[in-house]
Amino acid sequence: MTTEKTVSVHPMRWVPTLYLAEGLPFYAVALVAGLMYKSLGVPNEQIARWTGLIGLAWVFKCLWSPFLEAASSKKLIVVSFQLVGGVCLGLVALSLQMPMYFALSIALLGVVAIASATHDIAADGLYIASLSNKQQAAYAGWQGAFFNAAKFISLGGLVILAGHLEKQMDAHHAWMIIFGILGVMLTALGLYHSWALPGTKNTNTEASMRSVFTTLLDVIIDFFKKPGIWLAISFIILFRAGEGQIQTIGPLFLRDSRELGGLGLSTDQVGVVYGTAGTIAFLGGSILGGYFASWLGLRRALPWLIVAMNVPNLVFFFLSSTLPDNMSVIATALSFEMFGYGFGFVGLILFIMQVVAVGKYQTAHYALGTGVMQLGFVFFKMISGDIQVALGYKNFFIWVLISAIPVLVLTRFVKIKDSTSATEDAVVTDQSIEAKSQA
Repeated sequence: MTTEKTVSVHPMRWVPTLYLAEGLPFYAVALVAGLMYKSLGVPNEQIARWTGLIGLAWVFKCLWSPFLEAASSKKLIVVSFQLVGGVCLGLVALSLQMPMYFALSIALLGVVAIASATHDIAADGLYIASLSNKQQAAYAGWQGAFFNAAKFISLGGLVILAGHLEKQMDAHHAWMIIFGILGVMLTALGLYHSWALPGTKNTNTEASMRSVFTTLLDVIIDFFKKPGIWLAISFIILFRAGEGQIQTIGPLFLRDSRELGGLGLSTDQVGVVYGTAGTIAFLGGSILGGYFASWLGLRRALPWLIVAMNVPNLVFFFLSSTLPDNMSVIATALSFEMFGYGFGFVGLILFIMQVVAVGKYQTAHYALGTGVMQLGFVFFKMISGDIQVALGYKNFFIWVLISAIPVLVLTRFVKIKDSTSATEDAVVTDQSIEAKSQA
């Protein structure tokens, strides 16, 4: 058993900025990098394959998370990996001026992803160790709000700025400025947190390190011994089949020229429709989806949540068929799609919590379940570019709709027990905290 000694610091001094620092590198890797590479002329299949591969850091972070429990100070880990991430984002900016910029920037973004995934573990651990149960509940809303504020800043504000800069200079210099800003922001947050974060000291590192590997093996073995676990794993992976592809190719479709079947939007226009209107719609859908699942219970709500998450993808088929040039029409259509995405995604979080994570290792198995969830997203993200290139945009969006059918069929076979509304409400709160899995 580890023992943590904590120096008391008012949560408002560090909770909002801590989760802003969680969100910035995540969205830089998961979303902003793809738009950057599109502006730099990288083919869709390479964008999808390599940015998807980088996302594996968040898949496997649960495997090294127990070892961080043995670290002498969570504050030191948090600050260190914020600084590592900030420096690497700055190096990404510099790499864009080099001949082999794509390989160099991908490698550096891979380091950012590993640092960010490791930082997430330590940051959440610091939050739990530093606050009482009552405080954890009280500041949970600040977590989700500032994690999503990072999306507004990066996918909204900075992408819009990138679009304006692209009109004044070449794309390489424009995106060099954007990633330079991201690097400075994350580094500044790291320096601030070296002062602002509460200090926690683990007084039993030797004992915890001796037992952590044995415990980890037991956690993994117990996870795969659960009845019906392989069916549940298949369900989780297939749940993200349509989403992983649409969230990767959708923004690239918006950017591609009309001659190539895209909408031909500028970078700043994509920032407006996805980073502002789309994000607001997503958050609204998430909240209502939680209440809907709480009202019906997971077993009855799940098919409807899957339909709500995937049927709105029809808007991309509509957009690819009609190629409208009215920004109001485009923004309204994408907001509808993002609302459905947020509404339906609640079902996956609830499924992992109530079906997969139950048992003596509930927290650890929830982490493994979310790792499987991210694996599903990464797998379909990586193959989406090759499929789109082979089919073209219009047929690709039909394929995305077909991809949602298998998971809908599986709902007839997975065993789900209805839970109390109180339990579901707690999970919905957890879902807002775990917003990082949405990208």
